[in-house]
Amino acid sequence: MTIQDQFGQKPINLKWNIVRGDTAKLKVEFLENNETTPFDTEGWEYSSSAYDTRGDFLDELEVVVEDGYIQIVANSEITENWGVGSGAVVAELVFDLEVTIDDEVWTPVLGTIVVAGDVTGGL
Repeated sequence: MTIQDQFGQKPINLKWNIVRGDTAKLKVEFLENNETTPFDTEGWEYSSSAYDTRGDFLDELEVVVEDGYIQIVANSEITENWGVGSGAVVAELVFDLEVTIDDEVWTPVLGTIVVAGDVTGGL
């Protein structure tokens, strides 16, 4: 049985709203079929990146393994460089979460990071 057979072939596609210059965290849980019991993810390796197609740059996001879930973290040192000016949306980046299990790569989450411009703290 492959990871895709176990969890489904379609990744979750979502929009993650972040304010430029802030630290943002996205919680991801892997649950058993009862949707309450955490799945045993021991031995899984995680990586996550954000890509700005306009600026053609790739930022590695931090992945923190917690008890029963993981968090994707976009630290303020990275987000402060996303977009220019002020406004409701100053940049849109694509991102994903990849999991490696026994040399098999699976992408359970992908989506768009929508970056709002900050006013306090500078343009």
